[in-house]
Amino acid sequence: MTDSHFLTDIFLLVTPFKLSLTLMLALLLDHILGEPKKYHQLVGFGNLANKMDQWLNRPVNQSSSFSKTNAILGTIAWCLLVIPICYLSYVSLVLLPVSVQLIIEVVFLYLALGLNSLHLHAMQVFKPLSQGDLSTARHFTGYLVSRETANLTPKEMSRATVESMLENGHDAVIASLVYYIIGGIPLVILHRLANTLDAMWGYRNTRFNSFGFFAARADDILGFISGKVCTLLYALQQPFLLALKNAYQQGNQYKSHNGGWVMAAGATVMKRTLGGSALYHGKTVHSLVLGMGDSINIEDIPRSINIVRRAAISLTLLVFIYQLASYILV
Repeated sequence: MTDSHFLTDIFLLVTPFKLSLTLMLALLLDHILGEPKKYHQLVGFGNLANKMDQWLNRPVNQSSSFSKTNAILGTIAWCLLVIPICYLSYVSLVLLPVSVQLIIEVVFLYLALGLNSLHLHAMQVFKPLSQGDLSTARHFTGYLVSRETANLTPKEMSRATVESMLENGHDAVIASLVYYIIGGIPLVILHRLANTLDAMWGYRNTRFNSFGFFAARADDILGFISGKVCTLLYALQQPFLLALKNAYQQGNQYKSHNGGWVMAAGATVMKRTLGGSALYHGKTVHSLVLGMGDSINIEDIPRSINIVRRAAISLTLLVFIYQLASYILV
């Protein structure tokens, strides 16, 4: 048997499991390599977004004012940045041989995942907190949240970090896996770019209240399905029904629908409470309490990452079991 025939046989064997294999390999690459240290794919995109913002955005005088013209310009900017990239990714993959597609899709999905990065960011807060180094912990907490961190207590930093891990566990991990399952790499790219633009433009302030309106709504819409899947994956870690109940009741009242659902489910699984008051740009913002149980402590930071990791593994295993059952029954 020639090498080419051997490789063909191997490929034919794994083809029925291409979806689950891609998920596994992408998660493995993320675990081993983490985020690219240089030439990160979203840095260039962010620079383009900043140029588009400077070119088209004309902020209104007051944050409470809404400019339809600026909202339209923001929508046009979003479309110009996102749609061509998604279309080119679709066309490029279609033109490639199926065997090459598998490799390209694994690499692109890996680049969209941020589980390793979340772990590193969490540990940057957890380690100095454990050592009593509040100054360093506050510094790195500021990387995760937009609230003011200068006077945060250890409990408040722990809460902020856990909230970020559970919410970004959806945005940077589960959503990419879900959208790959639904529509492949083009849909993964669509969600990742939309989420990035929401992080850059989706603020209710003078500069972005109008211009970022579409970016914020697009991210909410794209995160709706994946947010519910993430909620289920968190809830599977028990107590299932109580986690779903809290996600529905509390998440629907939270300031961020998708974030509220996943954080409420995650907090319930941890038997902890999240939310409450926080200081943003000199203004105290009161949020709904999510989950149930005791307040967050330092040791809950690594626990929150484990919930995200188990959710990603569970989804991959469920896809594999489904594909295996389909292969056996056909």
